[in-house]
Amino acid sequence: MTSMNQPFLSAVALEKTFTLHAQGGQTLAVMRGLDLSLARGECLVLAGPSGIGKSTLLKMVNGNYRISGGRLTLHFGSEGQGRDGRTGDGPDGEEHDNGRLELADLPAQAWHVLRRDVIGYVSQFLRVVPRVSARDVVMEPLLARGADEQESRQRAETLLARLNLPERLWSLAPGTFSGGEQQRVNIARGFIAEHPLLLLDEPTASLDAANRDVVVSLIQEAKARGTAMLGIFHDEDVRDRVADRLLPLEGHMGTASEEKL
Repeated sequence: MTSMNQPFLSAVALEKTFTLHAQGGQTLAVMRGLDLSLARGECLVLAGPSGIGKSTLLKMVNGNYRISGGRLTLHFGSEGQGRDGRTGDGPDGEEHDNGRLELADLPAQAWHVLRRDVIGYVSQFLRVVPRVSARDVVMEPLLARGADEQESRQRAETLLARLNLPERLWSLAPGTFSGGEQQRVNIARGFIAEHPLLLLDEPTASLDAANRDVVVSLIQEAKARGTAMLGIFHDEDVRDRVADRLLPLEGHMGTASEEKL
């Protein structure tokens, strides 16, 4: 098995339970017994009807939801590189057991470093920060790593131009942008840092055909440089163009709508 086919992210018997404190502490099991394996350079697309819990899984991988049971593991291995470029290291530059990082019990401060250096997330909606320009929103992941400001600015502008966001908007805060414009800012922000693992939650939902094609190209380029991607795509054409495999979730997820969680 080549390094590109070895797992970068794996899950074994993954579980998620929510406690409904407003309803007498009732528990709600929304995931049970889920296994997955995701290689570098692969796009694994979650399959199942709306509301089955696809976004819940992405939020677990991103550390927004804590894991209730099972194992969720990042495999850095001898091929992995930390932020300082040392092989076999995790995102904090420290050695981990056999190149593995178990995410189930990871402390909050470690998740911050992991999202900075390893895990990128393109959500459906941009979290708007008042008075921060679109250009600065896109630049921020690079600046957080200590990248040169001028280089970060150039890379941000290149991505915004490629996604057909008018230059007149780059210096404006995106709070008043249309949904499609905000999504393009979100996509540029998600792709600029070239994280080893990228989570994609309906990245083309609000885009026209031309910009969907741009996102498909960005995904294909990311795959070519070895990015592992876990995604949700309800657009069948986009899904067929980017997916290497589908991961059916039926039988592993509860019936509660993810929009209510």
